[in-house]
Amino acid sequence: MARTTLAPWGVPTTRMFDELRQEMNSLMEQFFAPEADGREQRWFALRTNLVESDKEFEVTIDLPGMKAEDFNIEIREGNLWITGERKCESLSEGKVFRRVGRSYGRFEEVIPLDSPVKEDQVRAEYKDGVLHLVVPKAESAKPRKIEVKSA
Repeated sequence: MARTTLAPWGVPTTRMFDELRQEMNSLMEQFFAPEADGREQRWFALRTNLVESDKEFEVTIDLPGMKAEDFNIEIREGNLWITGERKCESLSEGKVFRRVGRSYGRFEEVIPLDSPVKEDQVRAEYKDGVLHLVVPKAESAKPRKIEVKSA
């Protein structure tokens, strides 16, 4: 009796899933690899809004419970980089976490700025756990109206 599978390449299904499982395990091991000091390395994604107008980019990022010195802001190669780390809370003796819903660990947000910007005029304000950035566009990036002459 001929065996038919849905695998399009004639690869036995079990081998195909074994390879997928190995790749996923490798990815997870890289992502959650222990740091040099033995702690588990964690990453989390930031909650970010990006608004663009003719004049500027406005970026708003939620960073609750952090201090301004816990993160860095840079413009590199036409991208806005926000990196940092939120430390895990430590518990006193006799206490255990019953639920963990807050994210902690390292974060890295790279926002492509699709227009030239005035890097020396970027404004950043951090208040009540919200980082607000205004990145002005360079004059060359702003739209220019072209006057049409009629004959």
